[in-house]
Amino acid sequence: MAQKKLFFFLLRLVAEANAKQCPPCGSTPVPYPLSTGADCGDPSYKIRCVNASLVFDTVNGSYPITSITPATQRLVIRPAPFVSAASCVTTDLPDHGIQLKDSLPFNVTSSNTIMLFNCTTNVLESPLNCTAASLCHVYANATTDAAACGPLPLCCTFVTGGSTTAHSIRIRERGCSAYRSFVNLNPGGTPVAQWAERAGLELQWALPVPSELSAVESRQEELKDVTKEEQRRW
Repeated sequence: MAQKKLFFFLLRLVAEANAKQCPPCGSTPVPYPLSTGADCGDPSYKIRCVNASLVFDTVNGSYPITSITPATQRLVIRPAPFVSAASCVTTDLPDHGIQLKDSLPFNVTSSNTIMLFNCTTNVLESPLNCTAASLCHVYANATTDAAACGPLPLCCTFVTGGSTTAHSIRIRERGCSAYRSFVNLNPGGTPVAQWAERAGLELQWALPVPSELSAVESRQEELKDVTKEEQRRW
């Protein structure tokens, strides 16, 4: 078993060594497997370089990438802004918020604190924290960013994690019309005025499977099927 794991590990290292890393986007490095072009990176990890800035495309929109941490395979995107300072609606409401493609190797991490604003009573059927003590009230009443949401009675807070938020942060007119997201927020140890420094939505990418490794694993599955068939015959 140990030899098998070592073999797969070395095979992955060889594949990554042979892969071509994309050039920087402006001053921002683009680590493998992220890809900004057809001739570099892995096409399943496509992002875009627009005017020297990196952009992440979702099913229904595009969001600026604010940071990348290759050691943990994570990146942070900047969610949509409010329509205006006087509106408690974010600009991606028509697109129902952020929705990742299930078929791509990206998912929302469990490090995000999400605040939903301008909510209807429909959300009370959910397990979200929509109480008067919810952090969303604290943020809306103490900052100018979400000041337009402060007078509204219903907002909710939750921490991402699990299948329901693995690929989406949803907003809709019959639910909540705006949201804010914070990465690794420590509300008890950080003044509200500094929460904006943690603004963003953190995503993680799965490690790519080298084509050679895929072929080996496929062959192993074929051999398992053959073995099972032979055992049935006996």
